[in-house]
Amino acid sequence: MDFVGKRRWFFLGSFVIIVLGIVSMVIPPGFRIGIEFTGGSALTVTFAEPVTQESVRLVIAQQGHSEALIQGLGENSYLIRTRTLEEAPTGAAEEQSERQRVEGALRTLAPIVTTDLEAVSPVIAQEAVRNAIIAVLIAAVGILFYITWAFRAMPNSFRMGSTAIIATVHDVLIVLGLFSILGKFLTIEVNVMFITGVLTVLGYSVHDTIVVFDRIRENTARRTGRGLEATINISIMETLGRSLTTSVTTLLVITALLLMGGVTLQSLLITLFIGIVTGTYSSIAIASQILIVWERGEWLGPLRRRSRAEAAPAP
Repeated sequence: MDFVGKRRWFFLGSFVIIVLGIVSMVIPPGFRIGIEFTGGSALTVTFAEPVTQESVRLVIAQQGHSEALIQGLGENSYLIRTRTLEEAPTGAAEEQSERQRVEGALRTLAPIVTTDLEAVSPVIAQEAVRNAIIAVLIAAVGILFYITWAFRAMPNSFRMGSTAIIATVHDVLIVLGLFSILGKFLTIEVNVMFITGVLTVLGYSVHDTIVVFDRIRENTARRTGRGLEATINISIMETLGRSLTTSVTTLLVITALLLMGGVTLQSLLITLFIGIVTGTYSSIAIASQILIVWERGEWLGPLRRRSRAEAAPAP
């Protein structure tokens, strides 16, 4: 298969997906934001009898809190995170507060032993996002220097490190764009688990790209007389089976967790699913192809054609 010869089609496909994602992120709301970023209430409930998590989720959804996140804390105890539970109107003694209505609905499942209500501040989640961005920037610089040093035997090893970073940015943009699109049509939220998934995707994307680059280095060192395009194409073919096997087996596990793992891990698993597919694609169709474009100066093609046209003598 001639992967290198089809690089313009690969670039076009990625460009279309990224543009659609950016348009979706620009159209408000760009993302369906989770409770961790908007603030809300955290209700801890302990039942006197065994109660399943799904039954708790169903009761909370019937009270108008389908966005609630429910986490088991131990035997018959659950942490229920919802948007801010409203108090009863001032002066309306006969009207129940939203917390009282929720607790009353939960008592239909089993007697409640203890309850505890706390406010959830979005500050912690915002700090997590800021720390994640700083970590990504530091990691990007580290990856750039590491690949430059590890592939120092290759000509222009700095370009290989830069190309790996560009491919990683490509993967993150696709994940963000598709998550924005899915959030507009499905109840998929951006929460702390999504941030965790994005960081995992970064590592997977770089790992898959380095595998292909390492094979390019090996084939170049053999000095078989092949050109750059032939060397890269053969390197992709030699690593294709390994990359696909690793990705497919990982996706099978993620799919099983999506079907059986419940809503709590949904954002993380969907992020990993999209990121693994995108990371495998970019290591084959984007990273190596950008390296060819950079080495040959093809991205300067329009400028070069224009300069030649200006330098041509007038008829």
